[in-house]
Amino acid sequence: MNIRYGRTALILVPTLALGLAAPEARANTLNQNVSWTIDRAGTTTKYRVVAYGDSIYAGYNGSTISAAKYAAPTVYAEYLAATWGADIESVRRTKSGAVASDVYNNKIVAERSYMQSANTRVVTFEMCGNDGLQARSSFKGQTGTCNYSVLSNAEASCKTYVARAMDYINANAYAGTKLKVIANLYYPGYNADNTLSSCTDATTGQRVNMRSTFLPSLARMNYWMCEYARQKGFRCVDNFAEYMGADYDSNGDGQVDSEALRFVPGESEASYVTRITSTLRATIRDANTHFVSSSSSYDYIQSDDTHPTYSGGTVTAGLFGGSSGTGAARYTSFANGRNPIWNQFGHERMGWMISAVSPPSPF
Repeated sequence: MNIRYGRTALILVPTLALGLAAPEARANTLNQNVSWTIDRAGTTTKYRVVAYGDSIYAGYNGSTISAAKYAAPTVYAEYLAATWGADIESVRRTKSGAVASDVYNNKIVAERSYMQSANTRVVTFEMCGNDGLQARSSFKGQTGTCNYSVLSNAEASCKTYVARAMDYINANAYAGTKLKVIANLYYPGYNADNTLSSCTDATTGQRVNMRSTFLPSLARMNYWMCEYARQKGFRCVDNFAEYMGADYDSNGDGQVDSEALRFVPGESEASYVTRITSTLRATIRDANTHFVSSSSSYDYIQSDDTHPTYSGGTVTAGLFGGSSGTGAARYTSFANGRNPIWNQFGHERMGWMISAVSPPSPF
């Protein structure tokens, strides 16, 4: 089977159609803040999960006024409510279209009060997607001799602000915070990028394959997200492995593809990049067709070929401000630690991955 789900609402103000999916409007950003509490029966104890980021954690769905209710941080809150037997408030402080410096300065730093609350137990963030996509858009627009500095500059900015974000969260999050998590980047448009550039390489004089050019750059960004996490007391959710690798062994090497692609703590940058771009390159697949078995797949990417698919309704988030609300969990128990749709939608997969590194207790 192959299932696609994701809402693309009417854009009321085209010039503000924001997020990773709109390179022509990439200088613009849109705050999409949501607070949603998973209300578990029989308890009034409430803990908080704070998520900072861009359109991915925002649950961007093509609308300037709404977002997915069950973006990855809120999916995670459902798991946590069941594990801890408590109400869980999922606070998403996000800005669609924001590059890493913007997420750091105007969300993590400027809105630090959200993670300083005494009921905060988890702080998570994601960034750098727009740095990469803006660099990709710039490179695709080049003619003449290819200028690779747009890619190296994006990598440098990503490394700088990921490290700063972790240091700042370590210094400012509530002392009782039990878990700090970064989520790395999947590769949207993996199939679409399998084409030649308009510019030519200075050494060969030939046009370059854009996917082969962009993949090592993304791999280096992902490496440093997970490596800094290892160094600074964070956990790293490897979205690249979970989105881009099948959930079965497609090449007969004895490893499930999504597991084989994961970052290995302690490995070198060169080793990781070689593994992603060469050794296991043949197992990488576009996340529009994520194979959960050799004969069954689901679509993890919305029709914009950028943002994760999701299940459930939407909430107000955007031009008319953010929103808050409370509701019962969709699922209250999890066989083998997974809800029934854990591998069927992009946001469900991401939320499950965060749950996989959760502490067993809020104390």
